[in-house]
Amino acid sequence: MQLPARYDHVGSFLRPQYLLEARDKKAKGEIGAEALREVEDKAIAEIVKFQQDVGLKSITDGEFRRTYFHIDFLEQLGGVKTDIPVTVKKADGTEELAPPVIRVIDKVRHAKDIQRADFEYLKGQVAAGCTPKVTIPSPTMLHFRGGRAGISKTAYPELDPAFYDDVAKAYGDELKSLYDAGCRYVQMDDTNLAYLCDEKMREAARQRGDDPNELPHRYAGFINKVVAHKPEGMLLAMHLCRGNFKSTHAAAGNYEPVAEALLAEMNLDAFFLEYDDDRSGDFRPLRFLPKGKTVVLGLVTTKFGEMESKDELKRRIDEAARHAPLEQLALSPQCGFSSTVHGNNIAVEAQRQKLRLVIETAQEVWGS
Repeated sequence: MQLPARYDHVGSFLRPQYLLEARDKKAKGEIGAEALREVEDKAIAEIVKFQQDVGLKSITDGEFRRTYFHIDFLEQLGGVKTDIPVTVKKADGTEELAPPVIRVIDKVRHAKDIQRADFEYLKGQVAAGCTPKVTIPSPTMLHFRGGRAGISKTAYPELDPAFYDDVAKAYGDELKSLYDAGCRYVQMDDTNLAYLCDEKMREAARQRGDDPNELPHRYAGFINKVVAHKPEGMLLAMHLCRGNFKSTHAAAGNYEPVAEALLAEMNLDAFFLEYDDDRSGDFRPLRFLPKGKTVVLGLVTTKFGEMESKDELKRRIDEAARHAPLEQLALSPQCGFSSTVHGNNIAVEAQRQKLRLVIETAQEVWGS
């Protein structure tokens, strides 16, 4: 399965002010769910046009119906309980999002179609020649956040294989639901493998009773159980995120600790890797990329408005191509522009300019 183009994006966009105001009114009980959905529909139609006008070939709904990229999906799975994340003010005045509590309290199941209605609206807005893309959180989040302690021992006395099989089946049912609605491109967003590149996060995993060297390989098997349910003809990608709340990050570290499990063992079609600064290390981990898979290099930051130069981007693509074939690489921004409803500290016009930079650079490197 090939990406729609050599240039892509991760999915989320800055919310327009009128959408934020409508969400606030809904939270206060001043409008109902139906009225909010009408406002979301209008905003999504506009962001679809924005993406098409800028020249993108894969088109999302901007995640405009979500508050958080992960919780809004996971809490709709049967057997899962989530709590709203807490915003913490640090000593330097910046804010960070404390990890949400995600608990498995019963057998995990696909209780209902989660994204289908949203996808059907998106598909109706997307022009011919473009591909609507759905973004969902990675299933690994149901394990990594709490480890064994976060999963009911009554529902799952043993995790392997029952827990992993049930979650994979639930995800497979959602993928089938989307496929039946016409969806052919799904991206799973995964912070956990990126966090396992960071020694602080690796130590936290040890404290929960997990081996950070074994976890990436276990997660590869977990993801492959999902892939086994994937309908034929659907492109399934994964984005590794190091944290993207209000232009902050949560993790740093070279991809080396997870690279082999991620690239060589996971039966996915494409991998979106953040490489916007030196927190991500060098490109040597790309040597594990097998034939037939694509790595999308996230070289353009979505955290700040300063523009990268085409020459610098081309130099870094050349660097990456020393470790993986150029024809198996593509280009994108490092993350979404608004992984949560709050958005990054970047202007709407910079959002447009960054995407144009990605597209023009990719066309000059790989041809249009």
